[in-house]
Amino acid sequence: MTRADTTHFRCTIEAGIARIRLDRPERKNPLTFDSYAELRDWFRALPYADDVHAVVLLPNGGNFSSGGDVHDIIGPLTKMPMKELLAFTRMTGDLVKAMLHCGKPIIAAIDGVCAGAGAILAMASDLRIAGPDARVAFLFNRVGLAGCDMGACAMLPRIVGQGRAAELLYLGRSMGAEEGERWGFFNALASADSLERDALALAERIVAGPTFANSMTKTMLVQEWSMSLDQAIEAEAQAQAICMQGRDFHRAYEAFAAKRKPVFEGD
Repeated sequence: MTRADTTHFRCTIEAGIARIRLDRPERKNPLTFDSYAELRDWFRALPYADDVHAVVLLPNGGNFSSGGDVHDIIGPLTKMPMKELLAFTRMTGDLVKAMLHCGKPIIAAIDGVCAGAGAILAMASDLRIAGPDARVAFLFNRVGLAGCDMGACAMLPRIVGQGRAAELLYLGRSMGAEEGERWGFFNALASADSLERDALALAERIVAGPTFANSMTKTMLVQEWSMSLDQAIEAEAQAQAICMQGRDFHRAYEAFAAKRKPVFEGD
């Protein structure tokens, strides 16, 4: 296991899986200006990291993230002019863009508080697993802001449906683990003891697959949002033809013919 050179969050990399934890457990892991920017830059560099094929966002101290720090972010924002406010909101949105375009599947293991920007990090992940005490809240309206933060009005309805997204964004209420699974926000539930283990096991299954093809799948999942059906079908034809040139495709065929399990190498 190697430890990445990060300052405002913890990151270790082992067997193709990057494990990330926000590292202020005494405050329920809030985000600051610096941690937003460092996470954005880390995800921006991820497409070029050949040692990472999946990312797992993990809780720390029983909580995922309480969102933007009240004293380090909310207070200063009330004193900023419009130009600086827009620079900040664009920067936070750039973190979500970097997650969407990083080319690597992201799994969020959520327990305890997952609020505000923390809920956005979970939403921007590809897969989400909840511990029994998970409480997700898009609470922007509770601090006098719109629910349209960091892409929430575009992405959340695609996950849970328009009406349910509207309820969460208008009310800013907490969504528990079981409700979140019923609504499709969580892919699965786990016990407190097995949450991290289950998330890492899922990441291991992804990493054991054809990682180049997985990257293509993530790219197309994002790009096809803004395509017509005809455009999407053509884009997928091109993407699949590219994957068919890869050695993993040939390995899968050879393994099938030999009646054995394929071993993918990501090329």
